[in-house]
Amino acid sequence: MRHMMWIYAVLIFVLSEARSMDTGTNHSIRSVNLTVYAVRHLAFNQGTEVNLTCSNKTWNEMLYVIWNIQFQTKKECRISFNNGTNHDSCNDGKSLRNTSSALSYLHIPNFSDTDQGRYDCESVYTGGNDNLAIHVAITGPVPPSISAWFYHEDNKMVAVCKAERGKPAATISWSHTGNISSVTNDSDGFFTVESRLELPKGMDTENLSCAIRHPNWTREKILVLKPKKGYFPWLYVLIVVVIIVILAGFLFLAGKKIITLRRCQPSDTSPSKSPPAEDVEEVEPYASYVQRVNSIYNSSADFFT
Repeated sequence: MRHMMWIYAVLIFVLSEARSMDTGTNHSIRSVNLTVYAVRHLAFNQGTEVNLTCSNKTWNEMLYVIWNIQFQTKKECRISFNNGTNHDSCNDGKSLRNTSSALSYLHIPNFSDTDQGRYDCESVYTGGNDNLAIHVAITGPVPPSISAWFYHEDNKMVAVCKAERGKPAATISWSHTGNISSVTNDSDGFFTVESRLELPKGMDTENLSCAIRHPNWTREKILVLKPKKGYFPWLYVLIVVVIIVILAGFLFLAGKKIITLRRCQPSDTSPSKSPPAEDVEEVEPYASYVQRVNSIYNSSADFFT
């Protein structure tokens, strides 16, 4: 009987220890912070407003959120919120906002090709944190920026027509025939097409134009190249200005030299002019003076006799 009592006591002790171990194990599992990491690939139309969500937690549950953005064409930047303080090193219109249900998201106004890149988000909340990487790109065709100009090379005129950063690549054609060469460059999924037309000597270029076609446009873009508004008038104006400056400097130095010579030249005295007459006191002749003295002596003699 005593042996049975000892067996029951041992069984009760083992069961109680097992329960306490299970309880402690469950408690330790609940206290571990779980990290969720995900990768997304999203594409948006150019010119639209984009909202990126990092977590489904509300502001009351979140401790802080950080967006590290690595752009394809410009320097990376950061937008964050921590303890009621906002930090923004992008300064390009992006901002952290809240929905009506207090969910946080990153707002991108007027989405463009410069906003493409990788958006890494870290959201820390009570009981865990979320880490999300979003690769953002533009979907659909992207219109290029176009330009055209003239320049001289080896005594010939070269016309250039350019369509930059389009998706897909644009098509360029010319209104005149000649030696045409085209170069297409691919950068970050965008294409730049440059077409050059070498014009023979004596060719009329008054109505020279290039036509650019792209899937994003319903009509082709036509650029008319007019030399009068291009490179050559500015060259002529620059040459005329340089000549005027040189002539003005020469005249200034010549005038200064003439003035210096006039100051150094001695003044001429006219020989026809006689020297000014000096006022000379009239002096009586000596004979008349002696005669007058003698007459005085004679008068005195007669007075005493």
